[in-house]
Amino acid sequence: MAKIFHYCPLMIPPMFPFSKTLFFLLFYTLSIIPPHLCQHPLDPLTPEEITLVQTIVHSSYPNSTHILTFQYVGLEEPPKPTVLSWIRNPSRKNLHRQSFVIARIDQTTHEIIVDLSLRRIISDQVYNGYGYPLFTFEEQIAANQLPFQYAPFLESINKRGLKIEEVVCGSFSVGWFGEKKRSKRIVKVMCYYLDGTINLYMRPIEAISLIVDLEDMKIIDFKDRLTVPVPKAEGTDFRGSMQTPPFGPLLNGITVAQPHGPSFSIDGHKIRWANWDFHLSFDARAGPVISLASIFDVEKHKFRQVLYKGFVSELFVPYMDLTEEWYYRTFFDAGEYGYGLSAVPLEPLRDCPENAYFMDAYFASQNGMPVQMPNIFCIFERFSGDIMWRHTETLIPGNVVREVRPEVSLVVRMVSTVGNYDYINDWEFKQSGSIKVTVGLTGLLEVRGSIYTHKDQIEEEVFGTLLAENTMGAHHDHFLTYYLDVDVDGYANSFVKSRMQMTPVTDDKLPRKSYWRVVSETAKTESDARIKLGLDQADLLVVNPNKRTHIGNFIGYRLIPGSTTSPLLSHNDYPQIRGAFTNYNVWVTPYNKSEKWAGGLYADQSRGDNTLATWGLRNRIIENRDIVLWYTVGFHHVPCQEDFPVMPALSSGFELRPTNFFERNPVLKFRPPQSVQWPNCSANR
Repeated sequence: MAKIFHYCPLMIPPMFPFSKTLFFLLFYTLSIIPPHLCQHPLDPLTPEEITLVQTIVHSSYPNSTHILTFQYVGLEEPPKPTVLSWIRNPSRKNLHRQSFVIARIDQTTHEIIVDLSLRRIISDQVYNGYGYPLFTFEEQIAANQLPFQYAPFLESINKRGLKIEEVVCGSFSVGWFGEKKRSKRIVKVMCYYLDGTINLYMRPIEAISLIVDLEDMKIIDFKDRLTVPVPKAEGTDFRGSMQTPPFGPLLNGITVAQPHGPSFSIDGHKIRWANWDFHLSFDARAGPVISLASIFDVEKHKFRQVLYKGFVSELFVPYMDLTEEWYYRTFFDAGEYGYGLSAVPLEPLRDCPENAYFMDAYFASQNGMPVQMPNIFCIFERFSGDIMWRHTETLIPGNVVREVRPEVSLVVRMVSTVGNYDYINDWEFKQSGSIKVTVGLTGLLEVRGSIYTHKDQIEEEVFGTLLAENTMGAHHDHFLTYYLDVDVDGYANSFVKSRMQMTPVTDDKLPRKSYWRVVSETAKTESDARIKLGLDQADLLVVNPNKRTHIGNFIGYRLIPGSTTSPLLSHNDYPQIRGAFTNYNVWVTPYNKSEKWAGGLYADQSRGDNTLATWGLRNRIIENRDIVLWYTVGFHHVPCQEDFPVMPALSSGFELRPTNFFERNPVLKFRPPQSVQWPNCSANR
């Protein structure tokens, strides 16, 4: 397994005699040091710290006199300069650990900062703006159970001839559609039918909806508009044990072997592999957080900064179905449900290869107590037959030269299951200096029950694709906006757009009529850096204008987009007002600690008044500043029958790739991994 260390710094003179007595003295000293004194300043809160937060908050708001729920508990990070100073200081002076808490106290939202070192609240602000905090699991579960004690709902189920014991329900955020008056904290509850399958999403009980007040936890509205056939259970179960012949071809076994063990080491939450060093944390809202990613330059003999912090800031999923039970389905999965809260345990040998190492995570439940999430991250070395670089030289007479280096990379993976969809999140570190970020979409579609059993019957707008009898797969989008605090060899950076411009040849003596050249423009303010990707061919670079290579090029990293998708909703449509941060694929803002969540801190029922799109209107200076790059990965999803009953993974992403960062190919001198000698085998012919 990987080398695992838990480091608590103690300064020992290098020539100090190390006796058994000293060893036991040091061991005893380590055992009594409080946990927060041994931690990296960006480590997530420990279970003990979460419990301490709960105790401190309850001491100010006891249950005997207050109704208190914890909607979010996370690390209140130290200021960036403080963290960087701590990293540089070999004595590693201990920093105060703090927690940021969003709580509902007597139906009011409080933003609380708890100092864990001082063991007290140092800030307590009431939020009176638009929007509400994350849903908790407990309130969703409670809301989902209310219909089963509600007589009109039971009557509607009975009227359809359905068995109430086969019904399950789910809670949906309601969005905002221009209402002037502030709404209560509510969800809409929709229900599904099992009875012969566990694929509940393929069997919606259409046209029944309930509205639940989450504060009073009661049903405040109920509708049963019409009766629509519930799609059949046949063919919807995706479990392997429920499949019947014919089966697909069986492949021979494939194994991943590392007889000498993995090449990475883990020190608490700090990971070191090959030429990379970075920190991995967990956040209930964002999921995996990659911090302080630096790469070792063998020519300069030092680690150089690349990425201060990166994570999924928001996931916007608007559906295109305009029927009454569907029009409001315009989800902000990170800000409403929690991209990290929705993480699921990874299954060894299925979700991750056999050479993977697993890490747990913790979050605070509604009552503030810590909850363990096992196997949330897996870290593994990927060796899948890809080539890092190669060349075969055949022009030298009598001498064929061939050099090949196999690609080995390190992957950090988390899977977030937000309702029906599973999102496979990979951060892949390459020896060449690239960071490749990928998200794979799989899981189950949201389908609407329909009267139609064949496409030829359809003569109206149905907002989707008929996938099976009475089963309409709704058109929808997925937009994942990534926060990327890129620090290219230092924090003072600039954003450069280099366009490839066709240039006519005016010299009649030349046989060519045109060529393309690079025209570069450095963005001075935020408006200069907003980019819609499309037909315009361009390189997008973050450069350090204060550092150059030996031959004079600015040191930089390039953003290489994956598939380019932009929203198709009108800018005055209410979901798009809230999701205006997707109007551009690329944004660049000056670093501001408070600007983390593209959709705003309070996404539930938000009104788009405190998002990445509104911050950018200030048009602040970004040249030669500490800047943050925001990139949105988008998917327009037109469902097809191959997505039924479970969807094969569809992936996209982006790459951060060094561009004049090194003096030459950084992996020229890298040695390939030790190969394993296998017995001679030949395939049967």
